[in-house]
Amino acid sequence: MNEQSLAGQIGASDPPYLPDIAAEGQGWYEITHLIRRLTPGDCLEPGYYRDPDWAIRDLAAHLGTWLAEADRQFQQMLAGTYHGHDGVDVDGLNAWLLDAMRDQPWDVVWLQANAARTLMRENWLLLPEETREAEWWVQKSGSPHYAEHVPRLREWVDELLGRRSGRGPEGA
Repeated sequence: MNEQSLAGQIGASDPPYLPDIAAEGQGWYEITHLIRRLTPGDCLEPGYYRDPDWAIRDLAAHLGTWLAEADRQFQQMLAGTYHGHDGVDVDGLNAWLLDAMRDQPWDVVWLQANAARTLMRENWLLLPEETREAEWWVQKSGSPHYAEHVPRLREWVDELLGRRSGRGPEGA
């Protein structure tokens, strides 16, 4: 969805962060496009990251759980119960969130990531104003976060597809 069509759906009180919402959509669709080139079996193949080994499933779990956490924080902002991000241990939260999804099958992880994204966007759109705190969560879970992962995802998808066709490092 482009920024103009999104603006038409939101209405007269367009949020000040509409370009960020559009960028989030573009980033997510890029990730989705890459992942949809793979089979479910490819998504379980370790090698996206090494030490520790991550598969695409782990990447999707990582992204999805951060989206779910951002949604939770946006809900707290809307309810007036938000306490700020200063005490957030990013590495600890990363490990805890990933561990929570570690044994889930690919279809559950992918469904969770997409559902979390939908809920996060819904609550993001309800925020009455752009704040430093909301922006922090967008940085940690939205398009800037996706951009950190897309280059390696693109390489890994190409490698997996190359293996399947006999052109990759394994088939060379």
